[in-house]
Amino acid sequence: MGSTSDKISGKANEIAGKTKQAVGKATEDREMQAKGAVQEAKGKGQVATGKVKDKLKGAVDRL
Repeated sequence: MGSTSDKISGKANEIAGKTKQAVGKATEDREMQAKGAVQEAKGKGQVATGKVKDKLKGAVDRL
């Protein structure tokens, strides 16, 4: 997976996770809130992976 697709997937997971958390909070569904938090964290990890890939590619390109 490329850095751009990692970042796009990550942002999508972050947004979906935040939405699940909000719905879970509104409906007092703690399980949904927890699943949303996990999905949001996964998304943040994907975005970070994409950024690292960008930096590595930039470093390799400069060689």
